[in-house]
Amino acid sequence: MKYTAPTAEDFQRLKNELGHTGEQMAELFAVAGGQQWRKYTGGVTPREMSPQMLFFGAARLVLSDDELKRVLAKMREIGAQIEID
Repeated sequence: MKYTAPTAEDFQRLKNELGHTGEQMAELFAVAGGQQWRKYTGGVTPREMSPQMLFFGAARLVLSDDELKRVLAKMREIGAQIEID
C-alpha cells in the first residue's frame, strides 16, 4: 500500500469543517487527548498519522451506527475487547 498522511493543514481544515474541539478530534481518531491531537496539527514537525488511525476516524465519520456496530462485533469475534462512547 502506498500512503501519504494528511498534512497538519488538512487536519485543521477537517477540524474546522466538523466544528470539533481538539478533544473531540482526539476521540474521533482514538488519540489519547487534545494534547496528543495537537502533535498531528502543529509544531515544527507535526506527527504523521498512521493509515490505521486515519481509517478508523474516517470510518467513524462515514459508517452508520449499525455498520460501525457490525465492525465492532467482528473485532470482538476475533478476540478484541472494545467499547466506543
